[in-house]
Amino acid sequence: MSDVSMDKVNKVYENGFHAVKDMSLDIADGEFMVLVGPSGCGKTTALRMVAGLEDITSGILRIGGKEVNDETPKERDIAMVFQNYALYPHMTVAQNIGFALKLRKLPKNELDAKVKEAAGILGLTDWLDRKPGQLSGGQRQRVAMGRAIVRQPSVFLMDEPLSNLDAKLRVQMRAEVARIQRQIGVSTIYVTHDQVEAMTMGDRVTVMRDGTLQQVDTPQNLYDSPDNIFVAAFIGSPAQNLYDATVGEGARSIKLGSQDVELPESVVLKRPGLRAYAGKEVVVGMRPEHLRAESSTSTGPKIVGEVDLVESLGSELVVHFTIDAHRVIAEGAVDKDEAAALQSGEGVARVEAKTPVKPGDRVTFSVDIEDMQFFDPKTGLAVRG
Repeated sequence: MSDVSMDKVNKVYENGFHAVKDMSLDIADGEFMVLVGPSGCGKTTALRMVAGLEDITSGILRIGGKEVNDETPKERDIAMVFQNYALYPHMTVAQNIGFALKLRKLPKNELDAKVKEAAGILGLTDWLDRKPGQLSGGQRQRVAMGRAIVRQPSVFLMDEPLSNLDAKLRVQMRAEVARIQRQIGVSTIYVTHDQVEAMTMGDRVTVMRDGTLQQVDTPQNLYDSPDNIFVAAFIGSPAQNLYDATVGEGARSIKLGSQDVELPESVVLKRPGLRAYAGKEVVVGMRPEHLRAESSTSTGPKIVGEVDLVESLGSELVVHFTIDAHRVIAEGAVDKDEAAALQSGEGVARVEAKTPVKPGDRVTFSVDIEDMQFFDPKTGLAVRG
């Protein structure tokens, strides 16, 4: 097992495209690190540089404290799990898992013992004599992981290994992958474009955009304290509501479209930098779960919106509403169709399942003002201290 360190690593292709820009990242020994971001952000390129499948243009890559820029993939002692499984269809599960060990000419009894151990960890013991074509997608993915595990590498690299599975199986498998990684304790770099997958699996998550690292933190800290508008918009499902607003005198309120929302002193004490924006514009962020349909006991700040759509999820309602404030779109954080809809001022709230609300209603939402987030409209950076 080894740690991984990237020190100002760059990748520039011959056509001049700068895919990864000054990436500095440290993955601790045994840590599960997830790289997440929209398509084309550079996450897979970064993973391939660690694997040795892409040359590093500049910067230093270390594995286990040793510089490995010029070493081959084999010399780096890494194992990679791919999106498409890459199994040999004519071989059994046991033969696929043990293939790399066979190439090393490991004695048969030792090879068989390692294959059985890996199969036990992955729940494949009863399938060792089957061929890939006789397995489900989830079982094939576990075989691909077994082939990596059996080698006992210093580092695991996983490139969107669950993207070919259906939604229900993905949920099951991401829990399995996380459990297996913790059981074997090998440093792992996992690439995905699915931010829900990233949040549920990683010890820490690295958010990337246009080849640049945006923020590295625990999933909860990314969610609660995004460093910029892009991270705020990208992390969370449904996405955070982001609106242009104007800060009132003394930072005691904000104006959202035609509505005034009071800011308690506790909010300003928590984010003293907000005082400097008095009379100026900011971008305000509100998570859907921080907007609650008003009840007779509701107190504190409120906003009023017109309901466009109500989605029932059984345990809760997802309420799509509109206010007259301008919705802020973080480029690349949402797809084009979603961005076009959001430009109309649409917002989203998550409310209790039995809330009496329907399209066309004007609903008053209580705002969990302490959880509101603020960003500079020019720099996109969070307003804090």
